Amino acid sequence: MNEVEIRPAGQPRPRFFSIEEAAAALGLSYSTLYRAIRAGEFPGIKVRGRYVVPAKAIDDLESSALSSGLIALTKPTSELAI
Repeated sequence: MNEVEIRPAGQPRPRFFSIEEAAAALGLSYSTLYRAIRAGEFPGIKVRGRYVVPAKAIDDLESSALSSGLIALTKPTSELAI
């Protein structure tokens, strides 16, 4: 359920994710993300009773966290000099 799908190279990234897909990408539970969307704390679009999350919302969240210093890009452990 919390697995992120790996897409083949060259295949376009989807513009929208299901709540389950977005939650997995963010490391959240489905219910946590669903509640955040319902409370207006995270962007979601309701289409005929079903919510979808714009990929841009996830990209913007990542960009904001990087620019504010909340997270830092690091090299994978395998690339670190020991």
